[in-house]
Amino acid sequence: MGFIKVTEMPSAYRNLEKMSTAALLNNINYEDATVAPAVGLLVPIIEKLVNAITLRMQHGGRLFYIGAGTSGRLGVLDASECPPTYGVSDDLVIGIMAGGDAALRYGVEDAEDDPEQGWIDLQQYHPDDKDTVIGIAASGTTPYVIGALKAAQAAGILTACIVCNAGSPLAKHADFPIEAVVGPEFVTGSTRMKSGTAQKLILNMISTSVMIRLGKIQDNKMVNMQLSNEKLISRGVSMLMEKTGIKNHADAKARLLKYGSVSKAIENWNNL
Repeated sequence: MGFIKVTEMPSAYRNLEKMSTAALLNNINYEDATVAPAVGLLVPIIEKLVNAITLRMQHGGRLFYIGAGTSGRLGVLDASECPPTYGVSDDLVIGIMAGGDAALRYGVEDAEDDPEQGWIDLQQYHPDDKDTVIGIAASGTTPYVIGALKAAQAAGILTACIVCNAGSPLAKHADFPIEAVVGPEFVTGSTRMKSGTAQKLILNMISTSVMIRLGKIQDNKMVNMQLSNEKLISRGVSMLMEKTGIKNHADAKARLLKYGSVSKAIENWNNL
């Protein structure tokens, strides 16, 4: 049997415009509830990918996400949240999408149809064999992403993909093909729905697990988070007081701001 685009199959629901609001919401929710179990089946291959990424990062490697449309935006989102959440540099996890930053807000015509541009966009970062490139495309047929992954694999770079069809052209160029087949969308072909949800769940799993393996979390706390606003400073003060036994809030805050992160403040407290 040839390649089948489940992501383009007709919705199981008809005459959506005639449904009540309650029916729309309940049916969407019912479909969404099928996503997490489908992702759960993929834990073994995600585990292997996380371990491979972690090993490479321990030797100076980086993680690249590359995609187009909703898939590209999800990759950029996940990458952009790593520095504030884990205190890592903004060049450790990098999101690239067809059409560049402008495409985050607006559709860029034909950007995803160029099979050469993805690798061109990647090359500005000079990727090497310590890095990992994950192509994100619900259909698994996006030329921009396929071209990038194919060239990355040929260059000896570890590759993976997050797709929502089995046996896609993109998966052929992935050392770790992650295929989250969640079935037809509630609105036919609207892969920002279940497919996008599956991709977001998988990205959360990958980046969170890698950062934990790299020691960016202590217990269950974000001890390396950037102290970028009062809410996070307050959270950090509470963590520091809990970890060190400091009783005075003002003293804990002063120490936290002096060292710039909970982990560094704890480290220096222990070295007193």
